[in-house]
Amino acid sequence: MKKKIAILGSTGSIGKSTLDVIRKDKKNFDVILLTANKNYKKLIQQAKDVKAKNVLIKNILFYEKVKKALRNSSTKVYSGNISIKEIIKGKLDLTMSAIVGLAGLQPTAEAIKVSKTVALANKETIICGWNVLEKLIRKYKTEILPVDSEHFSIMKL
Repeated sequence: MKKKIAILGSTGSIGKSTLDVIRKDKKNFDVILLTANKNYKKLIQQAKDVKAKNVLIKNILFYEKVKKALRNSSTKVYSGNISIKEIIKGKLDLTMSAIVGLAGLQPTAEAIKVSKTVALANKETIICGWNVLEKLIRKYKTEILPVDSEHFSIMKL
């Protein structure tokens, strides 16, 4: 059975690396959601390449461009501050949370609600929001995987 995956911040370094892994084993992954803030051209390319079910372009200025570019695909396009819970139906196997800075806190909190596992590549989210995240992790029985040794050390502290 294919693993259902979301990548928050898919156009950044960690997001691109995650997609590189998925491309090497496409038959075992189903990309449910890709998100980006401004890099709409890369988001469009990624969505087409991995046949993403949904994309979220956070910056509404680029919504129409993404929508137009993906109009002949089965990918649904969202924009703005829509909650991940409104996009995702059911439970994801894994969410890679790779949004830079404090901007990653809210999407990570939302991902915890719809994911079995959240791989976390954002130390600001851990430092600034751990009290909030910890409650959600317990409530939704979500596993957190720090992606980097720095993130692992911060979580252990």
